[in-house]
Amino acid sequence: MTTLTRWGHACVRLERAGSCLVIDPGSFSDLSVLDSADAVLVTHEHGDHVVVEQLSRTLANHSQLQVWAPTAVVEQLDRAGADPERLHAVRGGATFAAAGFDVEALGEWHELVHPDIPRIANVAYLIDGAVLHPGDSFTLPPAAASIDVLLAPVSAPWLKLAEVVDYVRAVQPRRVVPIHDALLSDIGTAMTDRLMAALGGSSEYRRLGAGDQLTLR
Repeated sequence: MTTLTRWGHACVRLERAGSCLVIDPGSFSDLSVLDSADAVLVTHEHGDHVVVEQLSRTLANHSQLQVWAPTAVVEQLDRAGADPERLHAVRGGATFAAAGFDVEALGEWHELVHPDIPRIANVAYLIDGAVLHPGDSFTLPPAAASIDVLLAPVSAPWLKLAEVVDYVRAVQPRRVVPIHDALLSDIGTAMTDRLMAALGGSSEYRRLGAGDQLTLR
């Protein structure tokens, strides 16, 4: 059995058979999630998706921990003193195993925030062909993929909700779990959930609070 647990903002943990995979442990999330991690995936270098100093310290204290991330993140971790043997630079098209999960890296770029802000690398991750974490992007899965859970970003300077609705409709997941929502008020969260549940078109839209779990098929 595989469980998915929400750890705040864009961070989730996947667990199966005693192994733990963490995605995007950033500054808006509960970083104690790293204490039990066997592998960490980072989508891009923004601080709400990775805290380089914290991850570097965790690598120093956990000798088996491995990290996969875009080159810019790997370079920052290397400069922070992390063991380069346990850092893996990835880009779209890469496939690998992390903590017992099959991972495919997708995409290339962070969505545009503003024309005056240069775009940075962003890698989406498809886990076991069924769970998609796009980071800060609207990266689509392979056409043949059948997505069980889409971790859909719902609030950010780079998106509007209509784009998220269209993204969910394009992916056609069985379930949608909203993420990337730390900037929303309680009122904004409730409004976002109502609109996404009504317009997204997935069979299940399910908000997970911090620590809430979802069992994956």
